[in-house]
Amino acid sequence: MTDVPTFLAGVTPERRHREAVELDAFFQRVTGWKPVLWRGGMLGYGTYDYTYASGRSGNFLATGFAPRKARLSIYVMPGYSDFGPILTRLGKHAKGKSCLYLNKLAEADMEVLEELIRAGLADLAKRWPVHPT
Repeated sequence: MTDVPTFLAGVTPERRHREAVELDAFFQRVTGWKPVLWRGGMLGYGTYDYTYASGRSGNFLATGFAPRKARLSIYVMPGYSDFGPILTRLGKHAKGKSCLYLNKLAEADMEVLEELIRAGLADLAKRWPVHPT
């Protein structure tokens, strides 16, 4: 299993590597938690336990990111709340159900991204137990 420093060192291209290192420091500062490398090249900060009405249960990252070659994926789990008012101030992005996509980290307002991560964690903690990593 690859450790976090080895994973970060292997991120390419060089711009994406720099962004990944910056995001790792950012998430550690914002959450106060250490990163854990998840399957699929996702760095997670904190975890949460869930049980669906179907009875299916599990554990997943509470927030984090994946430095994909095409764009950065930022995870705000599990995506229940409407963070539209925050997202309008973030900068250029696209969004999915529980993540948002940034082509360039420099196009995002980092203070707004911090606000989004904190709001996402607060919302998640209302629904599921969240644990530090």
